Amino acid sequence: MKLLRELFTYFTASYKPVFFIYCLVILAISIQQLMLPGKAMEPDGALYTEYNNYVIFKQAYFHLVNQKDLYSLYLSEQWDLFKYSPAFALFFGTLAYLPDGVGLVFWNLLNAFCLFIAIKSLPHVTDKAKIAILFFVLLELVTSLQNSQSNALMVGLLLLAFIFFENDRVFFACLCITLTVFIKLFGLLAFAMAIFYPQKIKAIFYSIGCFLFLGIIPLLVVPADQLIFLYKSWWGLLINDHTVSYGLSMLGWLISWFGFSGNKNVVVLVGLTLLLVPLVRVKEYKSYLFRVFYLGLLLIWMVLFNHKAESPTFIIAISGVAVWYFIKPINSFDRILLVIAFVFTCLSPTDIFPSYIQNQYFDPYVIKAVPCILVWFKITFDLLFSRFHNPLFNEQSKSSIS
Repeated sequence: MKLLRELFTYFTASYKPVFFIYCLVILAISIQQLMLPGKAMEPDGALYTEYNNYVIFKQAYFHLVNQKDLYSLYLSEQWDLFKYSPAFALFFGTLAYLPDGVGLVFWNLLNAFCLFIAIKSLPHVTDKAKIAILFFVLLELVTSLQNSQSNALMVGLLLLAFIFFENDRVFFACLCITLTVFIKLFGLLAFAMAIFYPQKIKAIFYSIGCFLFLGIIPLLVVPADQLIFLYKSWWGLLINDHTVSYGLSMLGWLISWFGFSGNKNVVVLVGLTLLLVPLVRVKEYKSYLFRVFYLGLLLIWMVLFNHKAESPTFIIAISGVAVWYFIKPINSFDRILLVIAFVFTCLSPTDIFPSYIQNQYFDPYVIKAVPCILVWFKITFDLLFSRFHNPLFNEQSKSSIS
């Protein structure tokens, strides 16, 4: 026990150990992705790389500059469709010309260290709590990086937006949120954070400006008629994609556990209502803890109500869980929720659980999402009924793990 306490003290006393571990993880995952043999997505089908998503992003840039439809299947190059904006395809040109071995490492670095820097920069939070958050989200970061996904970049930008709002840097906050929208549309919800801060009119104009800039910047490499065509094609893809599956989402949980067969839009509408209702508590806006809770709620909501949520997406939700837990006064019930989230969300896809259990129970019953659903309900309850402006409550929140 003494050795464990000493190890815990060492790893939570400085950012150097966690930074070193993050570097090792990025390097190991990148080497693993590059060295593993290709895999077939269909019986007797073509072989695709282990970093297929990176290939999709890279090829999207070349499709863009060659004035092809970004949203068509190119099975001779990659498995699956490109689903992000033309601006994202353009920005990936910064990596597209690099050899895969170099570009993939830089892509993983961008994702991991955007998240690392954002967590390290959280205001009014002890270093000990920040380091705890960094370690807590590490497993989900590994899952995201192993799939060459952009989810760590997404959550890093969303956390940075919150930080910029807190520091009255409204333009950069709006830019970060707009960047997430041009990666995945559900980033739009993060604009709700602007309601907590005084410069709302500036936020509106800055956001419009950022949208216009990112919307038209592909004109650097394509003519206007092609860009209009691409936006129409992207919209068509997103509309059709909505009917494909329910993923590890709230709707998937309702279907698998309760046989829900109603209108899926009703579920999203109820979820959106519960997301917005806490905003009526205007007097609580002055509490940093209230704003942090709402940030955690937003991050979890973006995954649970995303019909395409999959395991690599949960770095976003689990970051919301970590921000909620480690930046507040703790109690036994919340600690139990955290442990459940770590075991059944972070560890559920790992080899700790036999494949039989994963295939027969975890996957069919959307187990990975269940702890996040429980935490989402708990945060919603707290936002609606807790007295965040209570001085004692805020004093206790200064360090949750000290």
